[in-house]
Amino acid sequence: MLAALLLLVPALVACQPSRPKGILIVATKSRIDSLDPAAASRVGIMQVLSALGDPLYAISADGRIEPRLATALPRLSGDGLRARIPLRQGVLFHDGTPFNAEAMVFSLQRFLAIGTLGFQLSDRVRTVRATGPHEIELELKQPFSPLPRLLSAIFLTPVSPTAYRAYRDKPLADRFVGTGPYQLSFFSPQQQRLSPWPRYWGSRPRNGGLSLVTLSNSTALFGALRSGEVDLLLSSGLEIDHQRALHRDAQAGRLREAIGPALEIGFLSLLSDQPPLNSLVLRQAIAHSLDRRTLSDRASLGIRPPLRQLVPPSLPGSAADVWPAYDPGRARQLFRQAGFCNGKRFSLPLTFRSDIPSDRLFALTWQAQLQRDLSDCISLEPTGMESTTAYDQLGKGALVMFFYDWSADYPDAENFLVPLLGCEQPRGHRCLKGNSALSGSFWSAPGLDDELRRSSQLDGAPRLALLQAIQRRAAAASPYLPVWLTAPVAWARPQLSTPRFDGSGRVLLGELQRRETPSGRNQP
Repeated sequence: MLAALLLLVPALVACQPSRPKGILIVATKSRIDSLDPAAASRVGIMQVLSALGDPLYAISADGRIEPRLATALPRLSGDGLRARIPLRQGVLFHDGTPFNAEAMVFSLQRFLAIGTLGFQLSDRVRTVRATGPHEIELELKQPFSPLPRLLSAIFLTPVSPTAYRAYRDKPLADRFVGTGPYQLSFFSPQQQRLSPWPRYWGSRPRNGGLSLVTLSNSTALFGALRSGEVDLLLSSGLEIDHQRALHRDAQAGRLREAIGPALEIGFLSLLSDQPPLNSLVLRQAIAHSLDRRTLSDRASLGIRPPLRQLVPPSLPGSAADVWPAYDPGRARQLFRQAGFCNGKRFSLPLTFRSDIPSDRLFALTWQAQLQRDLSDCISLEPTGMESTTAYDQLGKGALVMFFYDWSADYPDAENFLVPLLGCEQPRGHRCLKGNSALSGSFWSAPGLDDELRRSSQLDGAPRLALLQAIQRRAAAASPYLPVWLTAPVAWARPQLSTPRFDGSGRVLLGELQRRETPSGRNQP
């Protein structure tokens, strides 16, 4: 079976008996249906766009904000409602036309009009205009301190107004004309070929080009790397047992492994505005019933560390370990307080994504752990549901408890808290409309939405303190239960340099190169 699957790889990558010199083959599970930044919403397209385009700002591996197409951080007006951004000069798009303020305004206005993630900009920015040949001004709806981090999002990379003139109000799926270190030379959903852009303004790629290929099967991806059919493999979509095997290969020196910043959380959403989980006592009992260490070790083979916070630890403003810890004794007390354990067991429904193997393993492991620890008080009743159907049902209040994951569109605490806790129409501790409802908890609290808005207007220590206070407030109510943390991983053949990630969790593809042998020749 594996041999048959591996036969697909040469066809996908158009592999000849000898590869073109310097071309590297990168494999992932992510199918790329469109390279239009306006249509970007998934990890796979963000990775490709990071090689084809440039952001205004970038987040370094150590979390610093670095100007890219901008030359300095935004200059804010006294009221914080206008941000002027100076732009780099001498930059060309891949069609040879100049990058300037007019092009940046065109791209941002286009994204506001048709972007899949357009709300990320439209919720904060009222208008954008050019204030000079190489300067733009954003008029904000309210002061927004994480603005440079938002502008580091690769889906805001500029596109050539000349190439996209006829696509101002509709997406262009199979082309990309940007300013990045590579230009697109071939596109299909299963393969993209990238060639170094010879007129790039910054550091040139250290390789002769890339062939990015998609394989839908984890076994095929795993075998393709081990057999040498591909040079680099990204972990997105790779099953846990394959990840562990590749990690062991790296430890033994057979592969090179790189781990990026952990910016994805796995968590439980509890339907908190309806019985039975509108009971705070029951939610707290469930929170103390969750043995994250056992779940991490058995369901993720230790690859995904336990998590007791909604904001990943690497981000400023994260509140360490504020969610209730595993304590079966305390859980039993709370279950008894709610009327269970004395000959009556609480039957707790859990919905998991049936098309995600690790979700099923999580559900079965937790079911066994509760049977071991609290079988007289609670029984977990897991049910699998296909992801698309589950997400559709989540915001309708149809799922009592749902296990899924969340990764931020840009690395900032605000991009974890607002999507889960924000609410347009709060009523006491219920969210009638807004992000909290869409995320399946329907939970809010008096003044919480005001605190979230204020946290985005503050900066420095006051902002971090408020972000942490918001998390402590949510932890006490437990409408969500963080479970584990996921980091992106890349594995390279030993002939390659060790991959590196940026602070947004993407591999720096331009840095990949074949290592030289002692004779000074590149390894094959």
